[in-house]
Amino acid sequence: MSAESDKRAYSNGEITVIWQPHLCQHSGNCVRNLGSVFRPKEKPWIQLEHASSQAIIEAVGKCPSGALSIKKEE
Repeated sequence: MSAESDKRAYSNGEITVIWQPHLCQHSGNCVRNLGSVFRPKEKPWIQLEHASSQAIIEAVGKCPSGALSIKKEE
């Protein structure tokens, strides 16, 4: 499996957060901006039920590496 195909998706029905581990620079912005959702010591480490979709979109937008992205459900 190539690094590019190693993507993980987490959905709450409104949005899907896509995490690409091979791009992650571990800046910690996600945890600092929304620690209720991004919990690296837990499994799964992204728990969308702990915040609004808008708050998650805003936190993901602060990811400097592009390892986190949003797909809006239709």
